[in-house]
Amino acid sequence: MSVATLKRRPGFVLLLIAYLGFISLGLPDGTLGIAWPSLRTTFGLPLDAIGTILASTGIGYMVSSFNSGRILARFGVGRLLLISSLLMATSLFGYAIAPFWWMFLICGVVAGLGSGAIDAGLNAYAANNFGNRHINWLHACYGLGATLGPLIMITPLQLGYAWRWGYVVVGLILSLMTVVFAFTLSLWESSHTSSENNTPSEQVSAFVTLQHPIVWLHICLFFIYTGLEVTAGQLTYTLFTESRGVDGALAGVWVSIYWGSLTVGRIVFGVLTERFNEHHLLRASMLFLIIGATLVSLPNIPLLSFVGLALMGFTLAPIFPLLMAQTPQRLGQGRAMHAVGFQVSAAMLGAAALPALISTLAQRVNLEVVGPALCVMGIVLIVLYEITLRTTKAL
Repeated sequence: MSVATLKRRPGFVLLLIAYLGFISLGLPDGTLGIAWPSLRTTFGLPLDAIGTILASTGIGYMVSSFNSGRILARFGVGRLLLISSLLMATSLFGYAIAPFWWMFLICGVVAGLGSGAIDAGLNAYAANNFGNRHINWLHACYGLGATLGPLIMITPLQLGYAWRWGYVVVGLILSLMTVVFAFTLSLWESSHTSSENNTPSEQVSAFVTLQHPIVWLHICLFFIYTGLEVTAGQLTYTLFTESRGVDGALAGVWVSIYWGSLTVGRIVFGVLTERFNEHHLLRASMLFLIIGATLVSLPNIPLLSFVGLALMGFTLAPIFPLLMAQTPQRLGQGRAMHAVGFQVSAAMLGAAALPALISTLAQRVNLEVVGPALCVMGIVLIVLYEITLRTTKAL
């Protein structure tokens, strides 16, 4: 594509880059699980050491996403994406050459800093500049990247090469994205400037943003949503195999269908948001989500539990993107710039805390608490959403 074409169609080009950016954001997330057995052998680690790398990445992620509003206000979205993708590429190459585990963990912090800023930056830009359809499809692209990541990592392992080569390949892909962000930096900056000139939104500090009640309701929504999504994806396999005696291969297929339903659902709802009221779609999704969780709770009817899990994946699909799209509508662009970062941080915290809490509860009681816990989280989610709607009308 020529420079002249870029200048004539900046919106289309930035949308295309955003799609690629979400795919690249998902790539590293799918590699660790595949590489972990080989990593343990290389560094002589126990099985539960995976928690340390998840924690190191999570720390970096939360720091950068929570402060993304300040960074966006100072440097703009173009520079944020450029620096963040460079951090991610550097961390992946660092993984590939790290001779010691503590160095690998440092690279995890760097990876978290980069991915958290990209996630918050792209979501903030999309919420302010793209419609609901594209926001749903952008998050579907993340799912595509998370699906491709394991394939990239498993290929060198199957060919007899070390796990390090998988990170080299993903690092090269992220390096290409860095080049793309650098090449289109002027487009991102001009778009950011144009948005500021055409939209009367005052600059609001992060502290002032946190004083708004809708911000805290959104933080709670994203915390519960992501905790629910990850709990369903991470604990149902153990529920099916260890508590209900389902064959491991069959259980694995249905967990894969769950994640696939999430991605397909975002593509489908990207079309539906053009034709139906987004509030009605969210309410319907949350209600059917609770129905799906109820089916998962049935211990003696495996097929209904499997269908319920697939239904959960499909109905979870539009919730994160549509809530993100509603952020600037409820708060204005000045507050939304900070709020999106807070929401992404809350999502990361929910993804870590709630599955851990449910796992601890399952260990102390039994695994059958997973299904009812999913139901409770679904009910809390829809109650919070209704409170958010009423609070928005009252303000």
